[in-house]
Amino acid sequence: MTPYASPILTSLLDTDAYKLHMQQAVFHRYHSISVVAEFRCRGDELLGEYAGEIRQQIQLMSELALTDDESTYLSGLPFFTQDYLSWLKTFRYNPEHVTVSDRDGHLHVRIEGPWREVIMWEVPLLAVISEVVHRHRSPLITAQMAVEQLRKNLISFNEQASDIDLSAFRLMDFGTRRRFSGEVQEAIVSTLKSEFPYLVGTSNYDVAHKLQLAPVGTQAHEWFQAHQQISPVLANSQRAALQAWLDEYPDQLGIALTDCITMDAFLRDFGPKFANAYQGLRHDSGDPFEWGEKAIAHYHALDIDPMTKTLVFSDNLDLDKALHLYRHFHKRVNLVFGIGTRLTCNIPGVKPLNIVIKLVQCNGKPVAKLSDSPGKTICQDKAFVKALRKAFDLPLVKKAS
Repeated sequence: MTPYASPILTSLLDTDAYKLHMQQAVFHRYHSISVVAEFRCRGDELLGEYAGEIRQQIQLMSELALTDDESTYLSGLPFFTQDYLSWLKTFRYNPEHVTVSDRDGHLHVRIEGPWREVIMWEVPLLAVISEVVHRHRSPLITAQMAVEQLRKNLISFNEQASDIDLSAFRLMDFGTRRRFSGEVQEAIVSTLKSEFPYLVGTSNYDVAHKLQLAPVGTQAHEWFQAHQQISPVLANSQRAALQAWLDEYPDQLGIALTDCITMDAFLRDFGPKFANAYQGLRHDSGDPFEWGEKAIAHYHALDIDPMTKTLVFSDNLDLDKALHLYRHFHKRVNLVFGIGTRLTCNIPGVKPLNIVIKLVQCNGKPVAKLSDSPGKTICQDKAFVKALRKAFDLPLVKKAS
């Protein structure tokens, strides 16, 4: 046994909000669908030596269960139905769905099983991997060090923003997946709550519950990826995903993720019906200024006032980048900035991990994330990528990785 055999995760709610939101939709609509997800380290770091300790943490995750207090908390939110919450109380992480191995120094993780269960592994497992690695690499780092760095960044932000009205600036914590540790995330968000008046929520349900903040989040790439095999016609899959989400959440959680197939392909599917029904859009790859201009132009073309909509920026942000985007867009559209790693793993001397877990199969067939950044493209099946690009009228230039 290692010195770190005590559980890193102590609450089933220690995950991003969109996992529960998507899980409810899958529970209601796609109960029998199976999926496969796999881990990727974009930095190509050698993390295989931690495989054994990560397996231990996965076994410990099987003991997590929704408490009565947590169930009551979720019941008081407008998003969830009673049948889903009753089922969630019976949910347990099943370690048999996950295989973890060291392949020539590289960490290999594969998750396979019913979508309604597999969907819960991504965020907490990434948080576990990140914390295990940082415990070994930076054992002397404390939460107070992270808070001290945050306060320096807040001073810099306020100095840079002294000439602009920040009344419309809104910040969300999106930092669960690649945090230094759970303790650091909670300390950072707690500090922001007391010292940064522009914080409006956190994507982590456990942190939101503890700190009495708004939980925020809608859907992720996997929602659109799975519909590539759920929809009978590939070219209709994005519209099918958008409609299914509206069917589950007609009046809430209305921010749509745009970059699973690329922004241009998304906007071709995001016609007047969807553009009016959805509250706004989320950016997660490609140039954020170009993306924002495209979004605003699209709303104008549909005769929709952009000031009635919200753009959420969430790709590799820090406070400085958020301020630049705010200066550019804030009088033209409502804005929210979801900052993750640069909040919860921003400590001098610590290198954050660039890690993801993404869907690679649905019902035994390939799915893909093409993205607006070539380095974020994920698919193992070149023929499927070619078919996807043809279906969405995209040039066959980017290679899958």
